[in-house]
Amino acid sequence: MNSELKTILSEVLRRTTPSPDERNRVFKLAEKLKSRLGKAAEREGVEVEVRVEGSVAKDTWLRKSPDIDIFMLVPPTVPRETFETLYLKIAKAATKDAKQVERFAEHPYLEATIDGILLNLVPCYHVKKGEWMSATDRTPFHTDYVKALLNDNLRGEIRLLKQFMKGIGVYGAEIKVGGFSGYLCELLILYYSSFKRALEAACNWNAGQSIDIEAYYKDEVRQLKSIFQEPLVIVDPVDRERNAASAVRLQALNVFMAASRRFLTAPSESFFYPLETKPFSSHELMESFQKRRTSFIFVRFEKVNVVPDVLWGQLYKSQKSLRKFVSRHGFNIVHDAVWSDEKNLNFFIFELEHKDLPSLKKHLGPPLVKKEDCKSFLKKHLESDRTLSGPQIEGGRWIVDITREYTAVEDLLAAHLRHGRRGLGIAEHIAHAIESSLNILVDK
Repeated sequence: MNSELKTILSEVLRRTTPSPDERNRVFKLAEKLKSRLGKAAEREGVEVEVRVEGSVAKDTWLRKSPDIDIFMLVPPTVPRETFETLYLKIAKAATKDAKQVERFAEHPYLEATIDGILLNLVPCYHVKKGEWMSATDRTPFHTDYVKALLNDNLRGEIRLLKQFMKGIGVYGAEIKVGGFSGYLCELLILYYSSFKRALEAACNWNAGQSIDIEAYYKDEVRQLKSIFQEPLVIVDPVDRERNAASAVRLQALNVFMAASRRFLTAPSESFFYPLETKPFSSHELMESFQKRRTSFIFVRFEKVNVVPDVLWGQLYKSQKSLRKFVSRHGFNIVHDAVWSDEKNLNFFIFELEHKDLPSLKKHLGPPLVKKEDCKSFLKKHLESDRTLSGPQIEGGRWIVDITREYTAVEDLLAAHLRHGRRGLGIAEHIAHAIESSLNILVDK
């Protein structure tokens, strides 16, 4: 390792390793919450084993960003409805003096904040390995697996990788990010044994890259590829049927690969701690718009009554559908994006080459060899008020020039989002919010 890289990694490690005081404060709070949860469960007369999980249990968290994951292990005999309601009630009782937010993954859990530290209080079933009853049942096995293999050196390498992921914007398995979870970072370091070697390997990854730490599919590589279709496959060491990297979207994978190549070529602390992005002033923004000579469309709508993970899933699904819809009507999209404050305001944003199209649209008909299709095409367009010229033969098929129904993209979107949204593939909760609060904004 060259001296420049060694110096950078040494400094990042210093900044990411929790101080003794922080460790003491975090561990004390975790034990306090364990005790509170146990007592709250006793008051409800239910059986529960309380465990600290995640990065705090493994001592792999990043300095000044400890998330304490406390799991309530529930007997498998507990009905699902009780599992989803009673244990949420217990979590709320144990953190009644904290700021609380109810979250939802596969089932509800509680997020609370005490003394600036984020807590996740999560129920799971206390099951044997492989007998999963909920998505969170694997977590205690993840903790035990990683802890058994860790040492202080590997903990440092994990912190470097987590901070690198964070710095380049791909850290987090939540739907909004679609990136690398903390557990996934830990597995990569356990597999490659160091931060540098993990990055060197990532430089040569391809979409569909697979890693099988426990060699479950040693003699079944074809089966592995047929089971998992995601861009990155890392077989979960505690469950051969689960891809621990299933949340990683192709975009995040590509960013990590590109950043790894660049960092190893030109190491810089800015990969871990990027400079703050300064937003444009309104004047600078308008100047930038004018230089691009494109059109911007903002589809604005208000509150969507769902938790953030559900919100982002529905936003991305709806964005994809709108992208196809706008393109299908002849508008050429340069870029598109989605934005939300996760509370009261949401936007779909489209940058188009042109927001207005000519009235004329060249419409392709069937090849001449399809006699019945040709007959139907001719009948339809010879009798249509929208026909401007033709039908005529071109390249062995019928074509006709027709009048577009919509020449301005804002008119297209307004008409279909307000009245015909069911045919657009807009997600249900997004559709309801759009119907009640749609506002389409154009350029400045």
